[in-house]
Amino acid sequence: MTDCLFCKIIAGDIPSDKVYEDDAVFAFKDIQPKAPTHVLVIPKIHIPTLADAKDPAMLGNLMDKVNHVANDVLKLEAGYRIVINVRKGGGQEVFHLHAHILGDTSGKTRLPF
Repeated sequence: MTDCLFCKIIAGDIPSDKVYEDDAVFAFKDIQPKAPTHVLVIPKIHIPTLADAKDPAMLGNLMDKVNHVANDVLKLEAGYRIVINVRKGGGQEVFHLHAHILGDTSGKTRLPF
């Protein structure tokens, strides 16, 4: 999708602070972090919202990759929160399915929400 911000990030047209990439997902630091560690994990295929996702295997793979990024890449051993906002009323701002990983690699911050 040519006008999608996240599709442009995946394509390399817009720079990002990438933390992980494979054939199915792209993960990068949020530019407006809500926690000491705030990373977005997005599928490389354009799906506007979680409500539009119809492929259980893709969703399972996305969650597996979220787990991999949180545990193996970011080393959020003390714990983390996963958030997926759905549609405008649910707080979604960019209409490309994405999961937020929120945590603190130091383990000192307990997320307030």
